[in-house]
Amino acid sequence: MVDIKELKFDEKGLIPAVVVDTITKKVLTVAYMNEESLKISMEKGLTCFFSRSRQELWLKGETSGNYQHIVSITADCDKDALVVEVEKDGPACHKGTDSCFEYPVYQSEDLKSFSMQGLYDLLVGRNEKRPEGSYTTYLFEKGIDKILKKVGEECTEVIIAGKADDKKETIYELADLTYHAMVLMVQMGISVEDVHKELASRNIIDVKVKQEKMTS
Repeated sequence: MVDIKELKFDEKGLIPAVVVDTITKKVLTVAYMNEESLKISMEKGLTCFFSRSRQELWLKGETSGNYQHIVSITADCDKDALVVEVEKDGPACHKGTDSCFEYPVYQSEDLKSFSMQGLYDLLVGRNEKRPEGSYTTYLFEKGIDKILKKVGEECTEVIIAGKADDKKETIYELADLTYHAMVLMVQMGISVEDVHKELASRNIIDVKVKQEKMTS
């Protein structure tokens, strides 16, 4: 672990902190910390920044309730900038948006980013707007029974491909299964964060089991 004394604060005693959603990996905001606010952040497990405009410390969420629970803080190679991964209780931006970064400036036509959250958001949009000719629209209009049937079919396809030791086909079928599973999630109002938290809780249990085996 890097000691705070090793970090390089600027001439004003500040260091930039890029705050990232630990689940979606989306950049939420860029703020500044001084040594005191960083210590408070680490002690409380909540992001605390230094406001350059007000010249004072501010605990994110203290007035809005939108706290940011710190998962990790990582310094860059020069130790003059930080990445803070958090689980957030609400919008990160003072304007009420999920992130402060909501205004696209450029998007490559050839290189497009992908994330599970992005796919989930796309499926939510399909469910709300129901565009004609969309396969996803077809699934939502058919309802839960059709969606569950497709999930079952894709599970079978994964098993067949895996049993055949066909890596390429298994990847293809896993992608199909993931898509249909996420359609089911949208249908049932289950978020990516819900699944993430469940997996995280199982990881903690797994660690405890391993520790018990080592001590027994």
